[in-house]
Amino acid sequence: MQKVAVITGAASGIGRGLAERFVAEGMKIVIADVEEKPLARLEADLRAKGATVLVVKTDVSNADAVENLAEQTLDTFGAVHILCNNAGVVCSRPIWEHTLADWEWVLGVNLWGVIHGVRSFVPRMLAQGDRCHIVNTASILGLVGGSGEGIYKVSKHGVVVLSETLADELAQKEANIQVHVLCPGWVRTGILDSARNRPDALQNPKVEAPPRQETIGGSRNVRAEMEAGMPPAEVAEHVYNAIQTGTFYIHTHPEHKAWIRERMERILE
Repeated sequence: MQKVAVITGAASGIGRGLAERFVAEGMKIVIADVEEKPLARLEADLRAKGATVLVVKTDVSNADAVENLAEQTLDTFGAVHILCNNAGVVCSRPIWEHTLADWEWVLGVNLWGVIHGVRSFVPRMLAQGDRCHIVNTASILGLVGGSGEGIYKVSKHGVVVLSETLADELAQKEANIQVHVLCPGWVRTGILDSARNRPDALQNPKVEAPPRQETIGGSRNVRAEMEAGMPPAEVAEHVYNAIQTGTFYIHTHPEHKAWIRERMERILE
């Protein structure tokens, strides 16, 4: 049977890389995003490769929108075998300076988007009984601490522990669903410009200074690191291999394990 993969945040970056990788494996694809024009371009590119594609404009921070995504997927293809909860945004400034709107926007997409995906798709996957996979996109910053990217880190730490809990509970149930959490390092994406998709209702007053997104802790140049980062296609390859091997934590940059180990040792001490 031809597999069906659903990807949120699919219009660009890691999401687009995942869509292209799964199409290369002959899967049917459901691509979801809030950006209609890039989504349409991706649809055209995938169809040109012979793919069967369903496009669903989706704001993952909205529970009804994600439920609609699940319904349309099942109505169209009758099943879902891979769910990639991948949509993400970032907003950077010292953590005490963040507005409520900042918190609501970033947590709404990065954490609540995954929560909505789990709530809408897991019951349907359980009812199917087929072998399924859920890939939740976190970040290396979901496994470490330190200064900078405060809300983003909070959201991604939440995604990691949500994924760990989900994996354990599904295993206890002996469900035929395997969970994976993607914790990439620097990847060549447009996430630093994600404010282009920020809802009007969650905009900050115009008099405010714009969020500082160019450095972490005032020293590392994020944009330069990202532009020199791993291509999304390579991240997608890591994800596909992890699905094949049953790997839970997907590390794209092994050198970051020292960073994780340092944090764990501080905790144990």
